Amino acid sequence: MRAQDSPPSEYQLKAAFIYNFAKFVDWPPDAFTDEKSPIALCVYGKDPFGSALDDAVRGKTSGNRNIGVRRTKKLQDLNACQIVFVSNSESEHLREILAGLRGSSALIIGESPHFAEQGGQIQFVPEGKRIRFTINVDSVNRARLRMSSKLLALAEIVHDTK
Repeated sequence: MRAQDSPPSEYQLKAAFIYNFAKFVDWPPDAFTDEKSPIALCVYGKDPFGSALDDAVRGKTSGNRNIGVRRTKKLQDLNACQIVFVSNSESEHLREILAGLRGSSALIIGESPHFAEQGGQIQFVPEGKRIRFTINVDSVNRARLRMSSKLLALAEIVHDTK
């Protein structure tokens, strides 16, 4: 280890969080084609991660599933994803994106303000030099996802705004 190793970047940390979220979420069986199908982790919109997301999941699994990263700017492509990261570049279209994913069992993650309260499931929230996250349990339940109590204990829990 070098003495001058730099701390991980914001998006390296977020990539690590996303990988760890995958380990603490159970999807319903019908979210996958079969029991060996990989978890499709999709970045929607402008990709802020560079190679950090690919690096974070390369060679790793969640349960017995590999994780594959895809990038897309087409809303219809998201129906084949188990995890969707919605880039800030798409925050103005969030209502349309969430409507397009309604009925799916995708874990929807974002970082724009009020993302979770608007129906996303996990929102990254900067707090000084740290990154915290909120979880919208209403949205998680609608997607038929089961989250570990350990993950929920680390989050600020929010509900849909009416």
